[in-house]
Amino acid sequence: MDDQKVRVDEVEVTGEKLVSTVKHLIHEGNIRRIAIKNEEGKILMEIPLLIGVVGAALLPLWAAIGALAALMTKCTLILERVETKEEARTRTRARPGARRSKTARNAAR
Repeated sequence: MDDQKVRVDEVEVTGEKLVSTVKHLIHEGNIRRIAIKNEEGKILMEIPLLIGVVGAALLPLWAAIGALAALMTKCTLILERVETKEEARTRTRARPGARRSKTARNAAR
């Protein structure tokens, strides 16, 4: 576990794209936690993701996210990703001008 780091990213999405974006992120497989934040900055829902939770176990989650999406026009997803140190180095080299995540900025200090 020493060779893994947690990276926190924020992604802004519209309410209509919320469910599809969350589904896509979960299928990526390296997401540990997703939080949904409204326009005022209040966290409305936190979703801890466990390895192996798929299919029917996620149906209530999709219903809850769909209900939130119907009420919101714009929201922010806070993503906690797990990546190995090698993936972090590769990502940083691949996009030298890109903005680094909070974790990467703290690690550089």
